[in-house]
Formats: sequence, structure tokens, C-alpha cells
Amino acid sequence: MKDLKWFEEMEARIPQGEVRTRFAPSPTGYMHVGNLRTALYTYLIARHGGGKFILRIEDTDQGRLVEGAVDVIYKTMAQCHLDHDEGPDIGGPVAPYVQTERRPFYKEYAELLMERGHAYRCFCEKTESEEDSGNFDRADDPCRSMSREESDARAAAGEPYVIRQKIPHEGSTTFHDESFGDITVENASLDDQVLIKRDGLPTYNFANVVDDHLMGITHVVRGSEYLSSAPKYNLLYEGFGWEIPKYVHCSPVMRDTHNKMSKRHGDPSYEDLIAQGFLTDAVLNYVALLGWNPKSEREIFSLKELTEVFDIAGISKSPAIFDIEKLKYFNSEYIRAMTPDQFAVIAEPYIRQAVKNPAIDPAAIAALLQQRTEVLTDIPEKLDFFDELPEYGTELFVHKKSKSDEASSLEVLQAVRPMFEAVEEWNDENVLAAMTTLVEHMETKNAKVMWPVRIAAAGKAVTPGGAVEICRILGKEETLRRIDIAIKMLSA
Repeated sequence: MKDLKWFEEMEARIPQGEVRTRFAPSPTGYMHVGNLRTALYTYLIARHGGGKFILRIEDTDQGRLVEGAVDVIYKTMAQCHLDHDEGPDIGGPVAPYVQTERRPFYKEYAELLMERGHAYRCFCEKTESEEDSGNFDRADDPCRSMSREESDARAAAGEPYVIRQKIPHEGSTTFHDESFGDITVENASLDDQVLIKRDGLPTYNFANVVDDHLMGITHVVRGSEYLSSAPKYNLLYEGFGWEIPKYVHCSPVMRDTHNKMSKRHGDPSYEDLIAQGFLTDAVLNYVALLGWNPKSEREIFSLKELTEVFDIAGISKSPAIFDIEKLKYFNSEYIRAMTPDQFAVIAEPYIRQAVKNPAIDPAAIAALLQQRTEVLTDIPEKLDFFDELPEYGTELFVHKKSKSDEASSLEVLQAVRPMFEAVEEWNDENVLAAMTTLVEHMETKNAKVMWPVRIAAAGKAVTPGGAVEICRILGKEETLRRIDIAIKMLSA
């Protein structure tokens, strides 16, 4: 063990006097919704308190690492505007911010804990699966009561060992959670968890306590599945004589009332939601409300507004159910709030999936879609008629509300064709004027003219935009060609 001066120097590095939170993901693949919510809450607590938001990579479980997963973390954080103040990529006063790079620290602190009587070496042979199950009866462990001299001698002789936390036999441990309040656990129910594994790497339960202290973390946000480990964390803090941070345990995000969200069951990750046509800002807004209640009835918040109103007291103890239909509502609200130019930019790639004709302006189509779009991936299927008139039957011209049938539609199309032919400048105003003139001439309702024109132009009963907009975007020549096709069909 290093001398106390080294530990004092480590203490001196710890930033003081500010709110400090950390998001500490394991690089095991995608960013699931629960992880994103943890990152968001951690960020909001830091920003609301005017403090620092730290990114730490917890990679001690080498068996679960996925290549490229760290890049996914960085990319997701950047897309979600969750900018960290300290982390592996930008450094900071308590670097390094990757656990495997902090490996030498953990052994030193485990040995300090042994020196203080709160940990011991265990030479018993146990498989990793037995350790993971917590199946360990400390009463039967001869290593717990082994003298320090014997323990040191066996370690020096090269015998493999783990270092375990030495939980008191008697009494109880009480910890406080910001959402769940005070929780008391009998010490007899706690196992002597492994702190340092045989390979010298720390377990998650030990590394996160050491790192949170050395990084000056004031608020620890994590899932409620860690509530059962909190008493052991408290005993570690107390064993070191460290101040215990505020615990914020968040209840799980559920697929339904009985099942947690799970990638294995096809539940979407953040990346999946973006691929499904959801906007990042809408996803963030919705995720913020999965387990947090604002003080007002308001639901739509920008990230900046969330940093102003977010408070820990609003975090619920109850599990939150992920509702894709509710997320679609949020998404549509965000789409409608965009400027036409903003929407045109994000919609263009989806429009171009269906509309390849370079003569058609995607911004013109975007204007039809903005008030009618829930998710961006809905766009292509609404536009298949622009490039090519689909096959359709004359029954589409029958519409009770418009008082249209096949005969009346033929009459309208035969009458409107020469009027369209005469239009010199093909724009909304002139196309509408031609149809309005026909309505007046036939002494009928607008719909009786508009319906057959739109069906002839699109070949579909449901379209984004009405007859005027569709004809204008198609252009005069293509509109006349399609009207001729409809006249021929209806005349057969």
C-alpha cells in the first residue's frame, strides 16, 4: 500500500463546492431508453445546479465489451446535445475517465480498506458464476477471520485471491435516497461482496464508489435495481471516512405493466427511434417525462427549458411505461413547430426516397407534409404517386360527401381539361381560378370539381395536399397527361 501522502494528494485533486454529476455507461452496444434517461437526468441535475457534467467509461467488465460501443456513446451524447465538461476525450482535473486506465488506484484503495478493517483477502475457490449470484455465506468463510500476517504471507507466496468487503455481522445500515427516502437494511442480509477480482480488476460495485468519490460526484443517478446494493456502498463510504453523495434511484422504464423494456424483445434503442423517423429533441422531451413530473401541466420543453425547471423532487418512484403512440404525438408537435425551411431540410432525404424526378422540388412537397407528418419514415409511402401514377380503379371517383360518381367525374374532367390547357402561368392561384370558374359555371360545390381532379392527378384517395397543390407540383404537362388517362378510363 502507498503511504498516506499519496492518498492525501488524491484527495487534494477532488473539486469542491459545486454540483458534480456523472454519466458512467458500460460500452456494451446501443444506448437503450433507460440509459438515455439516466444520462439526461444526470445532465439536467448538473446544469440546473450550475455544476459540472462528467462522462466516465466503465469498462471493467471486459467480457461484455462491444467494439465500437464507445463511439456510439459519444455520437449519441453529441446528437442529444448532452455536452460533458470532463471526460476521456477532453480530459479534466480528475483524469483518467476510463476505468481500466484507473486500474492501479483500486488496488491501493482496497488495501487501504483492509488496513482499516473493512475488507479482507479471500483465497477460497469460487467460480465467477457463484460470485455473480451472490451465493456466499460469510459465516463459513475461514478467510474472514484469518490474521493479516497469514493473509499477507499467502498473497506473497502467489496464491490467487479476491478482496472482499467485510460487512459487520450485527446492526443495520440506513441510506437515504432522494426519491425513496430512508431505507434500512439488516447487515446480516448483506453479503461480503468482491471488491477486487482475481485478475486485479475491480468489480463495478467497488470501482464506482472509489471513482465517484475521487471525482467529487455529489449526485449519483442510477436505476432502482441498484437500491439493494446501496447499503454496501454506504458501508464502503463509511469505511473510508468519505462523505456519501446524494442517491437518486430511478424506477425502470417498462414496455407494459409487467415487463421492462428490452432490446431482446424488440424494444427500440435511441438509435432505433431515430431510424424510425423520430426527432432527437422529441425523444429527449418524452424521455424526460418517463419518471419525472413537472410542476405544471405543460409537456413540451426544450432542453434549455428542462435545465431551468428540472428538480429531483419531481422524480417518481413508480415505473414509467414507454408509449410509442405518445412519443408520436410529441414528434408531430415538434415537426409542426419547425419553420418550413427547417422541415424541408430534414424531410428531403425521405421525400427523395419516393420522388426521384429532379424536376420536382422537394421543398414544395415538404410544405404539404409538415402538418400531416407524425414520424419522418411515414413520408415516402405518402408520395409514391408523384413519380409515377399508380394503378387505380374508377371506383375512387365515387365519393358520397363530394356527391361525385363516375359519370359526374367524367363530366368535370372533360370540362376542366381545356381550362387547364389555357392556363399560361402554372401556379396555385391560376390552377385554383380555373377550377373555381368551372364550379361557378356548373353551379355546384367546390368538392365536386376538386375530388375528381385530385383522384385523376394522384390515383389515390388519401394524399398530402389537395388538388391545387398536387397539380402545381406535378406541372401542367404531367397533370394534363394524367387527366387524359382518367378520362379514357371513365369513358370505357
